[in-house]
Amino acid sequence: MSPRKRAQQAQAQQPQQSESPAKSPGSSGVRAGELTSTGITSTGFSGLSRTYFGQTSNKLAETAEAKVLENLRNEAKIKDAAIAALTAKIDRLEDEKRSAQYTSKVERRHHPISTMSNLINDKGRQKVKVGTRGSLLTQNILEALTEAKKSDAQNIADKFLKVFQNPVNYITYLQSDTFAAELIQVCNAVSELLDKEPRCLFMQSPVYVFGDIHGNLEDLHFFADNIWKLGMDLTAGQFLFLGDYVDRGMSCLECVAYLFGLKVLYPHKIKLLRGNHETRDVNGWEEHYADKSFLFQCKDRFGADRGEQVWEECNQTFDRLPLAAIIDHEIFCIHGGIPRPIREQSHQPTEVQAIMALPSVVSIMPPYEYESEWMKQVATDCIWSDPASEEMESRLDATGFGNSPRGGGAVCFGSTAIDNFLEANNLSYIIRAHEAHAHGVSISKGARVFTVFSTSKDHRQGERAMAGCILVDCDQIQVINRSHKYKNKYVHRRTSVAVENLTSDQLEERRRLGLVRFSLAMDEMDRRRGRDSDNDDNEDESNDSGEGDAAESSSSSNKNHKPKF
Repeated sequence: MSPRKRAQQAQAQQPQQSESPAKSPGSSGVRAGELTSTGITSTGFSGLSRTYFGQTSNKLAETAEAKVLENLRNEAKIKDAAIAALTAKIDRLEDEKRSAQYTSKVERRHHPISTMSNLINDKGRQKVKVGTRGSLLTQNILEALTEAKKSDAQNIADKFLKVFQNPVNYITYLQSDTFAAELIQVCNAVSELLDKEPRCLFMQSPVYVFGDIHGNLEDLHFFADNIWKLGMDLTAGQFLFLGDYVDRGMSCLECVAYLFGLKVLYPHKIKLLRGNHETRDVNGWEEHYADKSFLFQCKDRFGADRGEQVWEECNQTFDRLPLAAIIDHEIFCIHGGIPRPIREQSHQPTEVQAIMALPSVVSIMPPYEYESEWMKQVATDCIWSDPASEEMESRLDATGFGNSPRGGGAVCFGSTAIDNFLEANNLSYIIRAHEAHAHGVSISKGARVFTVFSTSKDHRQGERAMAGCILVDCDQIQVINRSHKYKNKYVHRRTSVAVENLTSDQLEERRRLGLVRFSLAMDEMDRRRGRDSDNDDNEDESNDSGEGDAAESSSSSNKNHKPKF
């Protein structure tokens, strides 16, 4: 480059150096030349700036990170608090659930005052006016109160309870047309009560649960003497009977009259379910049950026409009996067993709902015209099915059901069916009847199925057979059995000593009422015929020996006697 051009460039660059001075951080008005005079060059200034801004940036980054960490810690504290609140809520709900197992939901009820007290003495109980030491106002209020007037059916029911206590004193009445007419009247009253009940009852413990009765007045009297000794109205809890009140025993009419009488007097205390013997095809099967058939006993007691009328009126009431009950939303009670699921009924997803959907009046065997196939299946399974034996489990279908050894279309249910049923309906146990055994109460299927049988007679279970019931208390299931050694205060079955003083007509009357065993009556009649024959031959010594042989034969016959069915 020429000298001239270099001089021009130098002049062009000189004004730029005289422009506004550069400012350094922290120092205003310091010129670049001054920085140079202090020993800080432009290169040094640039490095210093980078160092300063780098430190500031690091501090800002650290501050941001600290804020992020603080926010995270705060979020963690909030979530920890939420978790603690949820944990406390879960604990509270679990406590409420555990508490609900021991306490029931209490609802407000109206409790009118009774002006009569129950006086208990050796002869039983009697009603007397309640005493008071209160003011004149209290006395006036009590005097103004009146006891509810009993209906005709309730007055008849009171009579039935007296007859039950000692039927021997009412032999004439029990064979009269008056008894037939009054039993029909009570049947009508019970039917009206049953029309208001659902097909599946929901009950709250404590509840006493009873199995088959089968016309056995003696064992029924045992429960009355020991379970509701002061009367059902003075005994806490409720009473659930699982069906089979008639057939096999000789006191079917008396048992029905007594239980129906209790239902009329205490409809909220006693609940009656239906068994397979509460159907016409079964309790009218005279060819099979002979004199132990309910129909036979009705006709034998009141004559053919009147007897059939009483039988039909009783069956009209049986048609209205509920089929199941659930205690504490945990225990399913039924006569036979669980029904098969009804898959084609979309509006009935569970077996319990299928039972609830049944009509209030069903005949079952034989069915009424309006009873559809699914209705007949559900109702029949409820009163006829049994738990499958261990040997049969492998022969059941995928749902856990199979054909029952009983035949006739009855089914049995196994462990799979029980698992599915209890899970689908949120239940824990099944209490049922229907099967005779000598233990009173038996437990099976992994301690989930209870079978209760409340008669110790007429089922070929031996002389040591027991009659049982179950108490479902607030927090426990307890078994109560009658020992074979127990002796009733009132002996319904007459001994050979007692029948010796009866005339032949009296003996026949008591036999027809079930107060004397058929075999004992026949032995006594044979003994008398043998004695009369010996007297006619005037063979005194032979007569004495004959009586001894007859007595020994009678004792042996009683010992080895077995019911026909």
